[in-house]
Amino acid sequence: MWYNNILETIGNTPLVKLNTITKHVPGTILAKIETTNPGNSIKDRMAVKMIEEAEKSGKLKPGGTIIEGTSGNTGMGLAMAAIIKGYKCIFTTTDKQSKEKVDALRAFGADVIVCPTNVEPEDPRSYYSVSSRLEREVPNSWKPNQYDNLANSQAHYEQTGPEIWEQTEGKITHLVVGVGTGGTISGTGKYLKEKNPDIQVWGIDTYGSVFKKYKETGIFDKDEIYPYITEGIGEDFLPANVNFDVIDLFEKVTDKDAALMTRDIARKEGIFVGNSAGAAIGGLIQLKDKLKPEDVVVVIFHDHGSRYMGKMYNEDWLRERGFLQDEKLTAKSILAKKESTEIVTLDAQKSVLEAINTIKSMNISQIPVTQQGMIVGKIAESDILSALLENPGLKSAPISEIMTATFPFVDLNTSIDKISSLINKENSAVLVEDETGKIEIITQYDIINAISG
Repeated sequence: MWYNNILETIGNTPLVKLNTITKHVPGTILAKIETTNPGNSIKDRMAVKMIEEAEKSGKLKPGGTIIEGTSGNTGMGLAMAAIIKGYKCIFTTTDKQSKEKVDALRAFGADVIVCPTNVEPEDPRSYYSVSSRLEREVPNSWKPNQYDNLANSQAHYEQTGPEIWEQTEGKITHLVVGVGTGGTISGTGKYLKEKNPDIQVWGIDTYGSVFKKYKETGIFDKDEIYPYITEGIGEDFLPANVNFDVIDLFEKVTDKDAALMTRDIARKEGIFVGNSAGAAIGGLIQLKDKLKPEDVVVVIFHDHGSRYMGKMYNEDWLRERGFLQDEKLTAKSILAKKESTEIVTLDAQKSVLEAINTIKSMNISQIPVTQQGMIVGKIAESDILSALLENPGLKSAPISEIMTATFPFVDLNTSIDKISSLINKENSAVLVEDETGKIEIITQYDIINAISG
């Protein structure tokens, strides 16, 4: 048997029991692995459904251009379908989204415009506004508007819900889903509640999003809105696809917990998933006291970990945000093991001869160069030798004439791996600002000393 095109492989994703990460959560915990869709995310389902509905209604005509604001996964589904069906794609996204997602969209031949995250949805620079403007300006174009296009929810009512019902043989008691556009939770939840009204539908939200408070109070509180890192869930407005009647409760998960849980799913279950899956499991663990041993819980794993290699799966990215505190040596711990010495610097106006004398008397090979107290470069023995061989008269010239780029700066949370990679032929050290604002230097010797110590 074969498929006529890649779109026919969408859906019928596996349901897999989680054994380790949820071992302290009562009940049977099952993950719906949406990464097996051809675009590696659940969004393939609704992308094709939205296109099919637009074709039926005449909104999308042959040779047309699909224009959408997307965090990446919907765009992937739309781009894939567009290739098979003969459409062009222009996507707007935010600078919060991972580079991997943007690169993936471009790999499918789409034009991608990156817009600022920290602006209101109605701001002309927002990715919502830019996509709406392009739809008005580009001839024969159509904007799916995944947030308010109810074909999004319908796809999950027709596909995801029935699949879960059949796979659990009707035994499901709880559905746990990260909520962004709301299509997955609302469509799937609606179908399941029609089958059994006692099924609990739990939405996972993030701090900085409006969903939880709106569900609980009916108040849309703009003070709840602030920037957050978690991708794929939460919103600063109310999409039409979020059916609050279907969702029984919302649980908020912090950026840190979502990021670390995402990594844990890969390490403890061998399932390589994206950020929203980490948030969903984090939320489930927070709600564990609401579960009983006989419950059957289905958690949606929305997308693939490969889209987050520069973020949740990058230890330096996690450390920079204070999310990762582990046993690996960092700049901070290297400094703690090093004898505190005053860093030797030279002002840029000092002569090359003074630099030679300092290097000799201090028995060092490279010195940071300052200007008005700021480090602006460095001077090394090799720089001086090359310069003097070319022009012996440079001895009396200021060192600013022969200095080279400054040592790289790192922060206190930078890992030993990153620091080691920055130390090479050109740079024998890195600079770091300690907690008091004092500049310290870390050399290869300091790294060896910290490891052996």
